[in-house]
Amino acid sequence: MTAAPVGSGPVGVAVVGAGVISAEYLRTLSGFPDVRVVAVADLDEERAAAAAVTHGIPVSGSLTEVLALPEVELVVNLTVPVAHAQVATAALRAGKHVYGEKPITLAPGEAEKVLAEASERGLLVGNAPDTFLGAGLQSALRAVRAGHIGAPVAATTVTQGMGPEAWHPDPAFFYQPGAGPLFDLGPYYLTSLVALFGGVEQVAATAARAREERIVGSGPKAGQAFPVDVPTHLSSLIRFASGVRAASTFSFDSALPRIRFEVTGTEGTLAVPDPNTFGGPLKLLPNGSGEWCELPVRGRTDGRGLGVVDMARALRNGTAHRASGALALHVLQTMTAIARSAERSEFTSLATQLVPPRPLPEDWDPTEATLD
Repeated sequence: MTAAPVGSGPVGVAVVGAGVISAEYLRTLSGFPDVRVVAVADLDEERAAAAAVTHGIPVSGSLTEVLALPEVELVVNLTVPVAHAQVATAALRAGKHVYGEKPITLAPGEAEKVLAEASERGLLVGNAPDTFLGAGLQSALRAVRAGHIGAPVAATTVTQGMGPEAWHPDPAFFYQPGAGPLFDLGPYYLTSLVALFGGVEQVAATAARAREERIVGSGPKAGQAFPVDVPTHLSSLIRFASGVRAASTFSFDSALPRIRFEVTGTEGTLAVPDPNTFGGPLKLLPNGSGEWCELPVRGRTDGRGLGVVDMARALRNGTAHRASGALALHVLQTMTAIARSAERSEFTSLATQLVPPRPLPEDWDPTEATLD
């Protein structure tokens, strides 16, 4: 979705949700001159105030107070997944553009309502992850388009480990609807796969849950048990409309940590970087060769917030942005189809398709002031 050009100068941003991930966004956004963080909000207003002091933000308070500020044009929604739709809708009704953390909402129907609300009001919706805009994934995209592996045939992705409770001080929400390994880690892999191969057409999957409860491993809640309400190991088969296939595993049940992302083509195999990061390495194994070679990795590794800058520039210039709500909806529809397939033991098709976002120029620079 594009919007008519609006205003001039840096885009005023409010961060809503001052939890763990907010520190990363506030750090990176402070280095991007095309956006200006003017406020931070949280249900815990003391936490919002502390974040504001730490990062030199002039205003903190409640969601209502922040949405009333005329200098706020774009809300970065970092609340827990169950609140994504409610906060996004409130921001849109206050006349603000919205960029949210993943998943865009808990269910596709909610996301469709959010996007419809935005369309009616002439506002933009963007969504994480924006890791696919980083140097590693953009270089992989360029390598595939340049024919380094010939025609792409299939991909294999694996992300597995024991889950976040060992390090996260309040991990219960990772095991509630809208999270689990599929909805928490899946967006990184599925967004990258869609950027590489286009929209998903059909999926099949199986799922399991290893334990009924887990134990907090760090912080003030260490030792407390909490319930597990979602599958914690999923294996999926994915068919893209382009004809490429993928086999993807998402697990919080493995004592053996593993991250794997490989793309096989008619002329070789590409080892793609971890899609939950912004950098490399990127490696190529040509057919008939016994040795991997490293390909150049060019682009940005600044961290979370690249999608916010791209969106801010788009709303000023009236162009399309890449980490869009439409892309996030398609990824959510894919994850929901995977979960449904696992539950029903049947192939599940997606009704709608998506044009993948255009690549970033190699010299794209979020630290450049372009909106003065």
